[in-house]
Amino acid sequence: MHPLQMSLMPRWPALLGILLPLPLWASDAINVPSGQAVTLLEAVSNVPGNSGPALRFRFLAPAIARDGGNIDAETAGSDMDHLCTTFALKNLPEDDPKPAEIIISLSDRDVPLGEDDPEATQFFNSYRIEDGACQWEMF
Repeated sequence: MHPLQMSLMPRWPALLGILLPLPLWASDAINVPSGQAVTLLEAVSNVPGNSGPALRFRFLAPAIARDGGNIDAETAGSDMDHLCTTFALKNLPEDDPKPAEIIISLSDRDVPLGEDDPEATQFFNSYRIEDGACQWEMF
């Protein structure tokens, strides 16, 4: 098994020598309520958030595609709530300070963080961590 590599924003952790392992598999499918196939692309730490430093979990979700996809925004939102609760909270880094916020993103294709792809379908949800639970907040 390979540990997931969590990077600092932007994507230059190898240059800095700062890689934070998490006990996850980046290539394994993750079960979500809609039944769509979702896989983790990456986890990025110290992303600016609404309430301070955030931890972003980026997922590949081809079924949200405008053309040929069958998952709408509302259904994707429920999947992101589920990913925050069942995946992100369970995979917070042990050695780092806990983030003030978790950002979950779904994309129908791998779009590098910070880059624009007008053809891509992407959804984002932001959550604050309150009493060990994900609480949705405006992004």
